[in-house]
Order: sequence, then C-alpha cells, then structure tokens
Amino acid sequence: MSKIFPNAEAALEGVIANDLLVAAGGFGLCGIPERLLDAVKASGVTGLTFASNNAGIDNEGIGKLLRTRQVKKMISSYVGENKEFERQFLSGELEVEFCPQGTLAERMRAGGAGIPGFYTKTGVGTQVAEGKEHKDFADHDGVMSTYILERGIFADLSIVKAWKADETGNLIFRKTARNFNQPAATCGKVCVAEVEEIVPAGALEADEIHLPGVFVNRMILGAPYDKKIEFRTVRTREEA
Repeated sequence: MSKIFPNAEAALEGVIANDLLVAAGGFGLCGIPERLLDAVKASGVTGLTFASNNAGIDNEGIGKLLRTRQVKKMISSYVGENKEFERQFLSGELEVEFCPQGTLAERMRAGGAGIPGFYTKTGVGTQVAEGKEHKDFADHDGVMSTYILERGIFADLSIVKAWKADETGNLIFRKTARNFNQPAATCGKVCVAEVEEIVPAGALEADEIHLPGVFVNRMILGAPYDKKIEFRTVRTREEA
C-alpha cells in the first residue's frame, strides 16, 4: 500500500481528532510541517496538546492554531517570539509545560524507543523539577547527585517536515531542519511527513537516511515552499 497521499488533508484523514497529543517537528520556523499544520487548522479539531520546541511565531506554524483556539496545552522549550502565546498563557487560557530543549528531545526519543521515563540532572532546583520524583545517584567517581524523573512522550500523532524521501518513507532532513523532526517522528502512534522531494525506492544511499521508513506511515509532497524568516534585523540607512 502506498504511503504517498495527494495532499495534507487526505494524509490526516482518519488520524486527526479532538484532544490528541501531537508531536511536531521544527525549531522556530525551520523545518516545521507547515502544510500539515494548515490542514490541522482547516480540520477544525480542538483541545490539542502539542509537544514542540516552540509554537512558531504569531500566525505562523503552531501560532496559527493558537489564533483559532485549537490548542489547549503546549509542551515546549522556547516561546519568546509568540505574543499570542504569551497573552494566552498569562491570561490562563493556555496550559504550558516548560521543558528544557535537551530534555524535550530525549523525552521524544525515549517515547519512540518505548522508554517510559528517565532520570536527568537538568532542571533540578528549578520550577521544572516541581512535582517530579527526585532520586540520588552516584557517578563513576562515587559523587552523589540529585536527578529528576522525566516521562517519555508517547504521542497520538507525529507531524514532521523532511527534505527528501523515497517512496517507502525513508527520510533525509536538510541541515538544521533535522532539529526535533527526527525524535518527534518516532514517538507517535502514527507519523505523517511532508517532504520537498520524493524519489523512487532505492534511490537513496543507506548512509544518507536519517529516519527509516518504518517510522513513517503517510507522507505528502509539500513543495514548493517559501523560506520564511522569523524576524529581520537591518541597520538604519545613513544619510548621504
């Protein structure tokens, strides 16, 4: 059965619903599954929880879904470029679970590996550690340190963006767009990928592949894409 669907709406049919936990790839506007996010918005589903490094910016990426009130909770690391996120959080409209970037990546990776939890030093003594199990372990020198228990993320749906794919779903991510896409793809019950190019099966060298097709259930060709910039900084033109 082919994994290739004609468009994002078709690829999400039967797998998008209210109140899902969605793992989304991307970092800022780099490597975000924008076609799939638009399709999620168009579906009208609500009550979504997103595990994603950030929520895009105002009206871009997951920011579009914040505008339409389709997101009830974010599990995120960085949210500083999204004013609507800030407004909803401060007003109590949006639940937020802050998670250090490395911890978030590992929580996704752990979920994809079937690991329900792991201990880390990151966040000990901060608000991140509140309400979490603490345990002391000795390192290889016998020095005791406190760790906190973090839970693996087991998402209902993963949506990711890749550069190139073959027809069986093997994916290659381009440069920094690899970011959270790889761990996010592995931790969902269903993974839907959008890509810039699809090549015949066998056309990709095995060592080039970043994510094996066994993790990818559905995919679409999303090209062409605009290369969006989060924010632009320019200097003031000097008078002649």
